[in-house]
Amino acid sequence: MNSLLPTSKPIYHLGLFRERLTLQPVEYYNNLPFQPPSDNTTINPAAASTAILLDPVIATGATAEAAIHLLREWGVKRVVMLSVLGSEAGVRRAAETWPEGVEVWTGAVDERCDQRGMIVPGLGDIGDRLFVAMGK
Repeated sequence: MNSLLPTSKPIYHLGLFRERLTLQPVEYYNNLPFQPPSDNTTINPAAASTAILLDPVIATGATAEAAIHLLREWGVKRVVMLSVLGSEAGVRRAAETWPEGVEVWTGAVDERCDQRGMIVPGLGDIGDRLFVAMGK
C-alpha cells in the first residue's frame, strides 16, 4: 500500500500552568527528549527544528516566556506560538522573549490584565478549563 501522507513526525508535550497566587509558571509535564550529541557540540540532535506552542490565552506572558525559554534551551530553531486571546503586554512579552526565533499568532488582543493577572474583559480562566491544569 502506497501512502500519500508525509512521514509522521513525533509530537512532544510541554505542560505549564500559572500558579494562582504568585502568577508564576509551574512546569507539570515535559517529555522533550534529550539525546547527547555524538561530537563535541552542544546541539541536541533530538530537538525539533520548529516547535508549535499552543496556549489559549497569553495574559501576563510569563508562562509563554518560560515555555519559549525551555524550547530554546532544548534546541529548537523557531517557535510559532498560537493563541486565541492575549493582552497587549503579554503578547509583547512572549514575542520579545526571543525576537529572532518566535512568531506569535493570536485571534484577538485585549488591552490589559487586572491585578490577578486576568485579561480584561477576557474569557475567564479558559486555560484551566481546557487543560484541567489547576495545580492540584
